[in-house]
Amino acid sequence: MTKFISVGKILNFHGIQGEAKVGYSKNQYDFFSSLNQVFVLVNNEYTPLKIKSCRQNKSFAIVKFEGINSINELMPYKNSLLFVPEDVIREALDEDEFLIDELVGLSVYDESDKKIGFIIGVSNNGATDLLSVKTKSNKISLVPFVKAIVPKVSIKDKKVVVNNIEGLIEE
Repeated sequence: MTKFISVGKILNFHGIQGEAKVGYSKNQYDFFSSLNQVFVLVNNEYTPLKIKSCRQNKSFAIVKFEGINSINELMPYKNSLLFVPEDVIREALDEDEFLIDELVGLSVYDESDKKIGFIIGVSNNGATDLLSVKTKSNKISLVPFVKAIVPKVSIKDKKVVVNNIEGLIEE
């Protein structure tokens, strides 16, 4: 069974010709605009929507879907999440890029291979991604997800190595 991952959301209509205002993840316009098709979840089924055109407007995209030519035809999709198959996203990932759900749950070790804790979430502060690391003492530390601090990520071994500079992770 194909796994789908959300890549955006239909926020509202734009104009009267059935164009949609679509929100997408920060700094992901190039990826979003490269898509030919997305899926919406309707009655527990993923229904394809072919993208006819896409252009950027401030912090969202204006998308025209094939077969949707009026506000009335678009309104049933308002506030719907847009999905693509997981393999579409995997093909677009660079070597040092990961899906958030792959990182959550991984064990975190320091450079001497001592287990520090595990990843409970990933966020972004506008400058970089941050790993939320929960330690054995239940403290949560935010670790910048940059190569200098997180030199190794092994999805296969379910392990992340962190250069635990003093004060970064409180154990």
